Amino acid sequence: MKESIFEEHINRENTGSVKWDKNSLKSLYGREDVLPMWVADMDFPSPEGIQKALIERLNHPIFGYTVPSETVFTEIQSWLRDQHSWPITKEWISFSSGVVSAIGTTIQAFTNPGDKILVQSPVYTPFFDMIKNNDREVVNSPLIIEDDRFKIDFTDFEDKLKSGVKLFLFCSPHNPGGRVWTKDELLRIGELCVKYNVIIVSDEIHADLFHSTSRHYPIASLSEQLSDITVTLMAPSKTFNIAGIQASFLITSNEKLQMQLQKAQTKLAFHGLNILALTAMEAAYREGLPWLKDMIAYIEENIKVAEEFIAAEIPALHVMHPDASYLLWIDCRDLGLTDKEIKERLIHQGKLALEPGSKYGPGGEGFVRMNIGCSRSVLLDGLNRLKLAFS
Repeated sequence: MKESIFEEHINRENTGSVKWDKNSLKSLYGREDVLPMWVADMDFPSPEGIQKALIERLNHPIFGYTVPSETVFTEIQSWLRDQHSWPITKEWISFSSGVVSAIGTTIQAFTNPGDKILVQSPVYTPFFDMIKNNDREVVNSPLIIEDDRFKIDFTDFEDKLKSGVKLFLFCSPHNPGGRVWTKDELLRIGELCVKYNVIIVSDEIHADLFHSTSRHYPIASLSEQLSDITVTLMAPSKTFNIAGIQASFLITSNEKLQMQLQKAQTKLAFHGLNILALTAMEAAYREGLPWLKDMIAYIEENIKVAEEFIAAEIPALHVMHPDASYLLWIDCRDLGLTDKEIKERLIHQGKLALEPGSKYGPGGEGFVRMNIGCSRSVLLDGLNRLKLAFS
């Protein structure tokens, strides 16, 4: 039987990998000999269809200015229709080099310096960075944990919305918790944002990575009213492990919001994606589904292995079971250690590089995030290092 492509450990050293580069690790963790299981970048080879499409394009010797072909749009539309039951038109789509860049664009397009922007911590670190870097005010409505799952405190959420918030940065599915929000939760969010005239910018970069027991709903797909107040941010980057290609897109049905986005991008002199980004994006959505299904099945097995190992070997730690993605949010609070002590033990005792939970804002203290988008052998190595760190 042929070995799964996900079982192979591919050496990524000396490839400019942020995750594996020794200088990068030395800078971030103080030493080179740590096993990197931190940044959200899988160690799996991207789908063969993407690789072939890029090679074919590289065989043409001219790389001039380019425009997206009609097939780029149709492949995005087909993907959203088939995978998320969301029919959209070509006119709703605009491009960005990445979701973080798109967040910055939406902040500049829809708000002014000093305006309030709502987030729900703990959450993806650039949410805070982009708000602060653009001289806006962070308003936080922290998530709560019930039954080992993140939940939204809707009383607090509404109180924060009516304090003068202009924009809500929403993470769906949630990073770092892996939570896929239910349709009822999404509708309640939408109802409140409509009530208080708040624009939703929904980061759905992990949308395609929901597991077999879950179902992701793009919040804008649930009603015309929600579609009208929402800008959805998506990309093939996390789904197909092509983050280095730098290709993402924004979706909104609201013509006014679309015009504001275009104006903001014009100010930044952004005129579109490069040739290889468009080639990879089209190929990903045209040919990537079989690979994606196999990858998610492999990740689900990795989650099972990790949860069983931690429960048996490191019972003081608790895993928040993810509904989506390849990231584990691990609760270390029962160890009674500070965040600094947790980090020191991981780096110097376990020689393991994880993301500290404190990076994700209030509510992240005492947690770590572990990337299990790797071969089973690397995962087991990382789990044994995790055990060693806290033995």
